[in-house]
Amino acid sequence: MSAGEERWQRVNLALACFALDPAALGGIWLRARVGPVRDRVHKGLETALQGLTLRRLHPGIGDDALFGGVDLGATLAEGRVVRTRGVLGDPGVLVMPMAERVKPGLAARLAAALDGRTGLSLIALDEGAEPEETLPSALADRLAIHLDLADQSLSDAPDLSLDPAALAEARALLPRVTLPETAIAELAEVAARLGIRSLRAPLQALAVARASAALSGETEVDGPDLVVAIELVLAPRATQIPDTQDNAPEPEPEPPEPPQQDDQPQDSEPQDEIDLPPVEMLLEAARAMLPPDLLARLQAGRAARHAPGANGTGAAKKGNRRGRPLPSRPGRPGGEARVDLVATLRAAAPWQPMRRALTEQPDRLHIRMSDIRLRQFEETSDRAIIFVVDASGSSAMARMGEAKGAIELLLGEAYARRDHVALIAFRGDGSEVLLPPTRSLVQTKRRLALLPGGGGTPLAAGLKAALELAQLALGKGMTPSVALLTDGRANVDLGGIADRAQAGADATAMARAIRARGLPGLVIDTGLRPTRGLDALAREMGAPYLPLPRADARALSAAVDASLTPA
Repeated sequence: MSAGEERWQRVNLALACFALDPAALGGIWLRARVGPVRDRVHKGLETALQGLTLRRLHPGIGDDALFGGVDLGATLAEGRVVRTRGVLGDPGVLVMPMAERVKPGLAARLAAALDGRTGLSLIALDEGAEPEETLPSALADRLAIHLDLADQSLSDAPDLSLDPAALAEARALLPRVTLPETAIAELAEVAARLGIRSLRAPLQALAVARASAALSGETEVDGPDLVVAIELVLAPRATQIPDTQDNAPEPEPEPPEPPQQDDQPQDSEPQDEIDLPPVEMLLEAARAMLPPDLLARLQAGRAARHAPGANGTGAAKKGNRRGRPLPSRPGRPGGEARVDLVATLRAAAPWQPMRRALTEQPDRLHIRMSDIRLRQFEETSDRAIIFVVDASGSSAMARMGEAKGAIELLLGEAYARRDHVALIAFRGDGSEVLLPPTRSLVQTKRRLALLPGGGGTPLAAGLKAALELAQLALGKGMTPSVALLTDGRANVDLGGIADRAQAGADATAMARAIRARGLPGLVIDTGLRPTRGLDALAREMGAPYLPLPRADARALSAAVDASLTPA
């Protein structure tokens, strides 16, 4: 049986366990892109959860729709307070598509609702394509079953075999399923050895083990049921490969059994006990379920989540809290939307004579839902212009002095706009960040005056340093731009080796990386004549190409405004 077929059988078992008691399991975290594979899982869920209420939940839902509140439109129309009931007011199963986009505030509210044991459960459909696009940990910790079908092929995903009648019998048997006394201790030890810090995971594993026993028609949890619980709950949460038996702590010696009394019958039969597998056998089962590249995946995911630019936003964004005021818009208040009272009264004023004539309350102010206007603001993030300066021998011998003068002109324009500026110089076999993003024009000019020249041209290293610095700026909420000043004669690759062919390939690769990150840029040719191939590098970078001999201060300023201003 292939790995894809085994994974699909695990999905079938997971849905069956979840269908027995959704509230006890909390929910399912399903990571899969939109497509036929996820459609078959959704179809299986509808089959398994017959008789239960399925309600879709948008990741941007407001508090009024979540918890209920005042229906402003009905209240204004009827003249009395009319309240609505939120989606969390009734028990049922919530299905949230695009769960990777849920905000921390909503995640915390949903987590509190799941902790309340109000008969709610959540199926989070995670459609993230990158490691940093994932479900918030507050929600993931409360969903017992984690399924990853990102690489599941359609050929290994036939229709799920779920029998509603068999599920109904197992659901009736579930309350009578008992747990052995050692089950919780063994699952807790397995969780600790797998690097799972949450105390919810062992309890969720117990709930899955009970569901597995009920599906088998048993009233007692045994070893295979614990293996199923480890497979569905603990193994997907593992953050480390468990230690081998040699490194495991030695178990404490058990106290000797008390001597048998003479008055006890010698031929009494021992009570039936469940022969549970020891912890080491459970760990071996868990180790077999872990992906071979577990450590690499964890490291990649951790690096993506903690990357400096992971939470960077765009340049201009519309909101309703702060920033430059925009014209108010019609809409329904809710969530974080704020009503513009003056604009609302202005919209309602022309209709007052007609509305008063149609009602028995001529002395009141009549406002309808169509009159409501909501506030809008545009918040603009600070710009950070990263100057990447070629300080190699070829540039120094050509026009290093003119390049420094051009940078000072650009810095003056940036300072007038209150932009942050950064300075990177590349020469020899690498690059150096001479100045991180700052608004100090004096300090920038001092660093620029001390800029040395000579050596090779590691153009790729300069572009790489600019990309890393841009990610730092994104993480601080800035909008970075890259201004490259060079003659384009790259002759040192990223490894610091003098290899003109490899140096050109590395520079092209880094230019493409800057373009893929969506960073605006400008390539200024500092050579005595336009350098052949530098315009092609500018195209790879997605930036305009500007030969310095034909550019004065005004042209440079206009080029910076046109090229480095975010859309």
